[in-house]
Amino acid sequence: MHNEHHFIDVSQLQVGIYVHLDLGWMDHPFTLSNFKVKDEEQISIIKKTGLTKLRYDPKRSDCQPLPVKVDAPAAAEIVGKETQPIPVPVSSADNAKQRLKELHQAINVCERKFINTSNIARQVTRNILTDSKASIEQAALIINDLVDTALMEGDVAVHALNGNRSSDANYIHPLNVTVLALIMAKSINMSKEDARLLGMAALFHDIGKAEISDKILLKKDPLTKSEQSHFEQHSEMGARMAQEVGLPVRIGKIIMQHHEHADGSGYPKHLRSEQTDPFARLIAIVNGYDNLCNPNNIALAKTPYEALAHMYASQRAKYDESLLKRLIKSLGIYPPGSIVQLSTGSYATVISVNPNKPLRPFVMVHDPLTARHEPQIIDLREEPSISINACLRPSQLPADVLEYLNPRKRVSYFIDVDLSNAEDSSA
Repeated sequence: MHNEHHFIDVSQLQVGIYVHLDLGWMDHPFTLSNFKVKDEEQISIIKKTGLTKLRYDPKRSDCQPLPVKVDAPAAAEIVGKETQPIPVPVSSADNAKQRLKELHQAINVCERKFINTSNIARQVTRNILTDSKASIEQAALIINDLVDTALMEGDVAVHALNGNRSSDANYIHPLNVTVLALIMAKSINMSKEDARLLGMAALFHDIGKAEISDKILLKKDPLTKSEQSHFEQHSEMGARMAQEVGLPVRIGKIIMQHHEHADGSGYPKHLRSEQTDPFARLIAIVNGYDNLCNPNNIALAKTPYEALAHMYASQRAKYDESLLKRLIKSLGIYPPGSIVQLSTGSYATVISVNPNKPLRPFVMVHDPLTARHEPQIIDLREEPSISINACLRPSQLPADVLEYLNPRKRVSYFIDVDLSNAEDSSA
């Protein structure tokens, strides 16, 4: 029912109606092709585009369309070719410039939200033992906010932070795992209540590491057998700590099981898939993915594209396969953070993916004629003639392209409204 199309006559337009303009993006002066009508001026411009029928979304509209006018039949007969609405003359360059400005604003807003959330996430995971009540309350606030975004009606997107405002220092593994887990929650239509519990479990899944020495946690070389054995105790330590600070019993169970594998090869209990909590199986997948992309030793990091391919080709037995397929579908063949070469020959970084259209992400394009702080951003859904030809490693880029795209060493994810809805979200 959600995908059913609704149409109105252009005369029924009023402020508050959410419209979809079925025109090429160069054929209208608006930044985006779908948005909520803000004022009479926008209505006037829409009427001059030549569209007589409009697709609209009743669920995103603030009001009902105006009733159809039926009191002037003669007027319809008078309208001939010479009086057809004339499209507004708009410079395509101005149109593209305005669209780009809107996209940059949306990305900057997302990055500010990410920095704020990452700062709080760092505090609550650090202070969970010394000030558990306040930490749990703060965690619940950011989880509720993320869940509301993830499960809201309409399209959401996974963003890879490209460093306009934030840096690698803002990367926090528990937050990345939480964001990815909630994207998965949306893909399986999880209830808000369950998603909140999943989010809390994801944020605190590694609290047991507080009792593991930094020498082991930060070691870049492979752990010795005894070090690995000690490290693996963090799951049980975390479960015990969860109980001590008053987290729900189920969260403790999920923390205990987040390193178990579907084939029984995990730890601490070597449980098989059917013996573990479904949320633990979900967190195991996104935790494994983030560890491949963001290991202690950055030299061993896989690109997002490589990480998903490796999990599917070589680690499928370790994970719940249906959930692994959902992760791949949610992040796309070209996950956010991937470096790609387009069919035009240009290089680009994937900055945002809508899970409903994972093959057509938003990309930030290398363009030596455009300033680095205001790069060109392309929505591949709006550019059917441009496609992605290949996924690359940073080391495969020419030096000038690498400097321009400046890919993050650590891939941080955040969730926000789809960039296509940027104008609506700022209304």
